Amino acid sequence: MVAGSLSGISPVQAAGEPPPPAPISCPVNLAEKATCYTGQDANGAFYAIAVPKRWNGSLVVHAHGGPDLGEGSDPERSLGDLERWSVMVDQGYAWAGSSYRRGGYGTRMAAADTENVRRLFVDEFGRPRRTFVHGQSWGGNVAAKVVEAYGKQGSYDGALLTNGVLGGGSRGYDYRVDLRVVYQYYCQNLPRPTEPQYPLWQGLRPTSTLTTTGLRARLEECTGYASAPQDRTAVQQRNLDDILAVTRIPERTLESHLRFSVFTFRDIVHNRLGDRNPFSNEGVRYSGSHDDKALNEGVERFSADPAARRDLSYDSDLTGRVSIPVLTLHAIDDPTAFVEHEAAYRASLQGAHRDKNLVQTFTTEHEHSELSDAEDANSLAALATWVRTGKRPTAQSVASSCASYDRTYGTGCFYDPDFRPLPYASRVEPRPAGLSWPAMTAQQEKQWSRIDGVGIAP
Repeated sequence: MVAGSLSGISPVQAAGEPPPPAPISCPVNLAEKATCYTGQDANGAFYAIAVPKRWNGSLVVHAHGGPDLGEGSDPERSLGDLERWSVMVDQGYAWAGSSYRRGGYGTRMAAADTENVRRLFVDEFGRPRRTFVHGQSWGGNVAAKVVEAYGKQGSYDGALLTNGVLGGGSRGYDYRVDLRVVYQYYCQNLPRPTEPQYPLWQGLRPTSTLTTTGLRARLEECTGYASAPQDRTAVQQRNLDDILAVTRIPERTLESHLRFSVFTFRDIVHNRLGDRNPFSNEGVRYSGSHDDKALNEGVERFSADPAARRDLSYDSDLTGRVSIPVLTLHAIDDPTAFVEHEAAYRASLQGAHRDKNLVQTFTTEHEHSELSDAEDANSLAALATWVRTGKRPTAQSVASSCASYDRTYGTGCFYDPDFRPLPYASRVEPRPAGLSWPAMTAQQEKQWSRIDGVGIAP
């Protein structure tokens, strides 16, 4: 295997058995309701577990979003996730979440670590009556990979994916590829003309010492994004207007999308793919600016290395071969994981003739990281009922049952049962050389898994 490449990872323990979970104080909002534990698995991933005092016998295994960038596993990440998703424990479900063995990109690695924490739970507390996997944001991609890799083994009974990045890595970040090149066309400060140059598909040159604070300063310098409109220069306002119009990225998440296209792209390219390029913008026609002709003539262009694209696809794309019930919940105005990701996911399941295993629900909310607790509790209950009875819910039936949970949580129910997302290509212009949905066929997955060096390194 080539150093820095993407490699498929199985949920196997490293040499030696990890110590059992150690009891800790639960987050304040669960202090009287559960017993909590933490530990570190044999691969170095920290995890957190909560068992309600009135346990209903079922387990939710959580896959967190991100990816967070860093060298090792963050012991605080799983504890923070437990507090954030405490509504599930409040509803009587045991909960287990991994911080993953390292920071950085790696969907199959994160899926394996998610499966590992499920196995640790079973070893310590016994096999649950039913097991559900939940993923949020990039964790939705991870949980969807868990479903495909381990769902057919009988380890999981259902999946709940909330605001998931379900387009897969080979195309799910194309709007950030576009942002990276459009930003540089207008701003010319990442890199500056006086700094070492590098192709923009790298995100950032490997040895750069640029920080997130420095990135924000450059974004402010070019667009005045953090300033009141009246305090921006005319040039800043035009730059901002053009970047937002062309990329269709919301102003309030411009900085976070740019940060991903700089720092996470560097991680993918340099740390995971051995400095090979998985991204392309050849043939993309950019429009919406004050001068589209000049933009398209001047924007940087590049084509993906087919092997790098294959490796990223193997790691994070989805075949749609789903054998268990999957319920999704997505904010229509999600400014980070655009709702069109749901159209991409449905197309993958339709391509695999498995869409009968999918129910998608949508809300009129405007946030990515926070959805209503009442909706989360309602979604989990609807999924559990589907698994228990075999009766597939509808978007309307899920919406109708939310009010009973809102009486407990008072956070609101915002479902739009009639909403259907437009195709992914309506939001992000397809790359001419791109793969067609589904992103990765089962045959490709089987073929690519035999190629040495494919997947993201542990």
